Amino acid sequence: MADFLPSVAVDLSKPVSLDVLFPFSRTELRLEIGFGDGERLVEQAAQRPDIAFLGCEPFLNGVAKAVSAINDGGLTNVRIHSGDARDLLVALPDQSLDRIELLYPDPWPKRRHHKRRIVSDEFLAAAARVLKPGCEFRFATDIDDYCAWTLAHFRRSKEFSWLAANPKDWLTPWEGWAPTRYEKKARREGRASAYLTFVRT
Repeated sequence: MADFLPSVAVDLSKPVSLDVLFPFSRTELRLEIGFGDGERLVEQAAQRPDIAFLGCEPFLNGVAKAVSAINDGGLTNVRIHSGDARDLLVALPDQSLDRIELLYPDPWPKRRHHKRRIVSDEFLAAAARVLKPGCEFRFATDIDDYCAWTLAHFRRSKEFSWLAANPKDWLTPWEGWAPTRYEKKARREGRASAYLTFVRT
């Protein structure tokens, strides 16, 4: 963490330059919010060296595991923000991202804690600013209430469209999807998942 994290960390104390963060030719820039231990982020980065990946995670143990895996794999196309994703969204340039993924976020199930959920009108406005038109915001959860909460927020946003036409569109994982450890836990406990795809208008 002391030696390697600074080389892959996003420094929010100064304006974020994507060309400085990723000094190579890239086909896309994707953001994963709340990457847990980073296993999915690292796997995708290893499979697609042409794509630049940003990852956000507020919990230090997860960041440490991800940083170790990035170092061990010699990956040069991943950068990490160890903190709140909303701070990173504020710092990114307009229309800079080709995809945002928010996978199995903390649902804060108690009603008095709902205000702590990351999905909010303000969060979606910030996400819309940095996401390119026509690009996707992907959301996955195994909590029915959080699914409904998220869908309600996106549906009232003028900056996103939900293109689902039938249940298959939100019950079927995305192409090339590999279940996260949270999803595997949900299956063991008998919960299904929803996979919501929203397009930046």
